[in-house]
Amino acid sequence: MGRRILIAEDEPNIVTSLEFLMRKCEYEVCVARDGEEALEQIEAFRPHLVLLDVMLPRKSVFEVCRRVREDPRCEAIRIVMLSARGRDKEIAKGLALGADAYVTKPFSTRDLVAKVRELLPESV
Repeated sequence: MGRRILIAEDEPNIVTSLEFLMRKCEYEVCVARDGEEALEQIEAFRPHLVLLDVMLPRKSVFEVCRRVREDPRCEAIRIVMLSARGRDKEIAKGLALGADAYVTKPFSTRDLVAKVRELLPESV
């Protein structure tokens, strides 16, 4: 079974770009366009990693992250927060909430792929 990535992002252009990039890297991809859908897809799709936009509608990213981290069935899921806000305060808050990494937009696709590969070793 391939490594699964959930893209939780509401901006269509970013979704298209991330979906193409992750599929090119041979990941199985699922998309959620808001926080509610992200939680539903985490339950149904069981991703290994979530690319989680900080500004999702319908459920805050902080609520999504908290719920994932409180669920023992989700303890192995890696979370990469994506945000246009790159101040130290926001990064620290995201990491304190349980994100494994925080990537600021606009991001380098090469750097993002490197971060995903670091968090999802092939041997797992």
